[in-house]
Amino acid sequence: MNAVPVSPNPEAKRVEIRTPMEVLVDLASVDVRVPAQEGVTVNISPRGARVLTPKPWKPNERLNVRSLLGSFRSRARVVYCVPTSDNQFAVGLQFFAAAGQWRMGS
Repeated sequence: MNAVPVSPNPEAKRVEIRTPMEVLVDLASVDVRVPAQEGVTVNISPRGARVLTPKPWKPNERLNVRSLLGSFRSRARVVYCVPTSDNQFAVGLQFFAAAGQWRMGS
């Protein structure tokens, strides 16, 4: 299996198309000592998403992601986390074992 290089630049050109979509999500670390937090997706693809959160996440941290507007669930890995100009953090997630719909009826 060949490794796909991941650019630390979140604006780097992607192979897959990202769909702009704002969906409220719950992000919970697999480490139960880390509190869960809500975020909002900026864009999504079958293999990942960019999410805005109020607090930072560590690169390579493992999360459980859950859509609060639909049935989407996935394990995820934090690829990057960068501060934004509006006191939030843009978090790049890579999905594993994703299932369900982002919004009910979609």
